[in-house]
Amino acid sequence: MAVIRSMFQPKKKRKHGRENYRCRKCGTTKGVIRKYGILLCRKCFREEAKDLGFVQYN
Repeated sequence: MAVIRSMFQPKKKRKHGRENYRCRKCGTTKGVIRKYGILLCRKCFREEAKDLGFVQYN
């Protein structure tokens, strides 16, 4: 019965977890920075940080 039900009902959209948040630029789900609504992975963030107004302190 469960097999038949799963064929006709669409899967629920995830509300949390890694697969829910993707990088806006490259689409990866690994290393996504969600703070301040940035939603960029760490690699893309390093490329776009100056354009967003972030300054790197040494």
